[in-house]
Amino acid sequence: MSFMRGDLLTRTRKLVKGLAKAEPVWLKAMEQAPPPMFPRADGKINKITFPEDAYIKKFNQKHPDSKYEDAFKFHSFDPPPARMFGLRVLELKEQGVSEEEAVAVADMEYRAEKKQKKMAYSRLKKNLRLQGKKPPPNPFPSAIKEIQAEERKYVRDRFFNDNTRELVQKLKKEKEVEAQDRLRGGNW
Repeated sequence: MSFMRGDLLTRTRKLVKGLAKAEPVWLKAMEQAPPPMFPRADGKINKITFPEDAYIKKFNQKHPDSKYEDAFKFHSFDPPPARMFGLRVLELKEQGVSEEEAVAVADMEYRAEKKQKKMAYSRLKKNLRLQGKKPPPNPFPSAIKEIQAEERKYVRDRFFNDNTRELVQKLKKEKEVEAQDRLRGGNW
């Protein structure tokens, strides 16, 4: 079926030439100004990579928990810690430091910054408790704890909501009935 090959313009030309279709009104205009041809993705599509990607991979291997603790915030202007690590390594390499030393320095800086943030929050908490005030929520909670805090109201709801309790009782009864059917042998 050679009339199926090609774009709309070539297919329509073939159909009109073979008298399989009447010539459409738009064909002459389209022949004078054909649509743009986009390159086909028949071959291999090149993957976009940045120079710091190798160091980001190293960072994630060294600190796998940072994916969850230092979650990427879409509303923030700061890049994620892994990207900051990679950019810092590249910056140090441009200054003439060897790769191993640059990775070690960037890692040490990351750990020191994380430790400083935790210490600052603990000092703030301690000072507010001495003043008798309630400390603010942790500004650097882990992503898991954030998710658990959001779900906490739903977890508690199942114990105190009458509709939820009725539903649970109904499900328990259905399970008991199914278990009794299995014991009897059931009607297959």
